[in-house]
Amino acid sequence: MDYSAANQSLWNFIIQLGFIAGTLLAAFFLRNAWKAIQKTMLPVSVMAGFMLLLLKYLGLPVDDDAMGVLVYHGIAMGFIAMSLRIPAGEKADEGHTGLRSGAVIVGSYLVQGITGLLISLLLSMTVMPGLFQAAGMLLPMGYGQGPGQANNVGSTYEAMGFLGGRSFGMSIAAAGYLVACTVGVIILNVRKRKGNMTMPPAAKTERERDYFDSEQSNPMSASIDILSIQIGLVMLVYLLTYLFTWGVTSLIGLAAPGASATVSPLLWGFNFIIGSALAMLVRFLLSKSGTKRTQGYQNNYLLNRISGFCFDIMIVAGIASINMEDIRQLWLPFMLMTVLGGIVTWVHLRIVCKKVYAPYYDQGLISMFGMMTGTISSGVLLLREIDPELSTPAASNLVTGSSFGIILGAPLLILVSMASRSQTMCFVTLGLMVVYLAFMYFIIYVADTKRKRERK
Repeated sequence: MDYSAANQSLWNFIIQLGFIAGTLLAAFFLRNAWKAIQKTMLPVSVMAGFMLLLLKYLGLPVDDDAMGVLVYHGIAMGFIAMSLRIPAGEKADEGHTGLRSGAVIVGSYLVQGITGLLISLLLSMTVMPGLFQAAGMLLPMGYGQGPGQANNVGSTYEAMGFLGGRSFGMSIAAAGYLVACTVGVIILNVRKRKGNMTMPPAAKTERERDYFDSEQSNPMSASIDILSIQIGLVMLVYLLTYLFTWGVTSLIGLAAPGASATVSPLLWGFNFIIGSALAMLVRFLLSKSGTKRTQGYQNNYLLNRISGFCFDIMIVAGIASINMEDIRQLWLPFMLMTVLGGIVTWVHLRIVCKKVYAPYYDQGLISMFGMMTGTISSGVLLLREIDPELSTPAASNLVTGSSFGIILGAPLLILVSMASRSQTMCFVTLGLMVVYLAFMYFIIYVADTKRKRERK
């Protein structure tokens, strides 16, 4: 085997990780050295990401494919580590909150879809008669669901006559990530200066450190390092995630080849949800094993550190992989959708998060805004600025809400296809989205009110 620099497959991934590590350390030193940067609350990982993005355009050989791999796996491993943590106490209405979080997420998709479709319809009927009328449906795909769905739907629209559809969708996704990381930080600063931001208890870290040093955890003198056990658990669950997803998609491919093309990318794209579910199953099995030794395998303090590491790497790689393609012919709909999309998303979330996440409103609001304009990674990124230890349920709501969101959001994929057929179908799709949005508000408000009455 060739171990020299000529073997790119051997060294490329290490080089890319070195780029990320170098910019992370540089950003950390800059933030510590300049108080002006500290006051902005700009996260180190975001600074590092933009530094690496700039260096990429200056000629640094950043591999976008390798960065994409890190983002994909980082999301899954970060949430698996979080889901393996031993909970302080299970909440009785966790499933109900997950359903309502799913309604918040799908409601955001619908608000974005209504806004985007109105923009593309109005432009196609006035100043841009050649514009693909369903182009606005790429706003919820890029902002709400991220680059994967933006790429898939954009490519489909491009095959149906939307020239530059894929580039348009990917550009919206990239702009959404920038909105999450920049506007989100501005919002954090504004709310912090007003002095009305609710902060979680700061004592959790100390409790976790006590647990780290206690006899409940595997002793440091054991024949295997305690960190190795935590990493082993995370990687084992991730392997199970791969095997489970591969098995399910293979069966779907055999039983329903037509549905496989739609369902398989969805399952692989949301593998972090499957991983989180399997991690919770493993956690449950360990807790019910009946032996104190197996019950002490997880270490919350170290699992928090592992998830934080995965999220930091993922955020830097995600920003560095942004590649704004040429949309010179589509600058007007692009600007209108990205600006108005961010505004309506914020207004919608401010309204519904007061109802769903009242005990931890700021954490619930900012994490949802980060996810609904970017990805789950950007939601966690913003959340960690006001909840560093992820001690509120806000981070878990992103996962459980996404699980319910897959089910509640399934009709949206049908609407995306309907809108592309004709102008008439665009108006029909618009009406159906309004009706379905009303149903999401019913779940958030009316269903919760009825449940509270039943409990009384």
